[in-house]
Amino acid sequence: MTFTEKLRHAQQRNASMLCVGLDPEPSRFPGSMKGDAARIYDFCAHIVDATADLAIAFKPQIAYFAAHRAEEQLERLMAHLRANAPHVPVILDAKRGDIGSTAEQYAKEAFERYGADAVTLSPFMGFDSVQPYLKYPGRGAFLLCRTSNPGGDDLQNQRLASLPGQPLLYEHVAALAQGSWNLNGQLGLVVGATYPAEIERVRAIAPTLPLLIPGIGAQGGDAVATVKAGWRADAPIVVNSSRAILYASSGDDFAAAARTEATRTRALLEAAKA
Repeated sequence: MTFTEKLRHAQQRNASMLCVGLDPEPSRFPGSMKGDAARIYDFCAHIVDATADLAIAFKPQIAYFAAHRAEEQLERLMAHLRANAPHVPVILDAKRGDIGSTAEQYAKEAFERYGADAVTLSPFMGFDSVQPYLKYPGRGAFLLCRTSNPGGDDLQNQRLASLPGQPLLYEHVAALAQGSWNLNGQLGLVVGATYPAEIERVRAIAPTLPLLIPGIGAQGGDAVATVKAGWRADAPIVVNSSRAILYASSGDDFAAAARTEATRTRALLEAAKA
């Protein structure tokens, strides 16, 4: 299956819009794992096993592994995901953005080394920084569009006076992803749950694209407003929660607590469709 097909299949099979973000912080690990970066794989694998039937996707954030020299553990985790949750697509959150041969190497890292189904990218160096990723048939790429951080206003909310209608920059990115950049139907967009009005605007511009929506849970985004703004029956949304699930408990019951929080969040998102 292509990434988009796999995403729809997981949405239907698990009745879910919930993406479980894998942002391992050893200082927050439970019990005997606490502070031990060598246990990153163990911690994340327990979370995966506890939530694999509740998620539309998993999203490992590469920086949390690389900072602890844990790339080999990320490779093991990706293999674990393919073996134990093959029906759930994996989005490598890398936010890469470079051109030419460097972009080709980053694409190779994401899709060949780690075997990700999709990757997050910064589009602000233009189409030639995105194109190398589109050469991998069936893989996906989510372009940063309207991000959840307050500083996103510095660029994303600025008007482009040289274009017809003077769109905001994030609106222009959405139009490109829906249109001329989306050569093989592989693109999606990242829009933050902290800006539901902008989610609604992006959905209007890009009605068929999958949306990756971080910012609920610890970042305070409104889950119900997010779903109402972005969900469409024919266009999946992937609503990410990381810390609220990963660190639902600091005890030995951390995996069970993660499952409880994931179940609660999934139900909240599903109810918002009504």
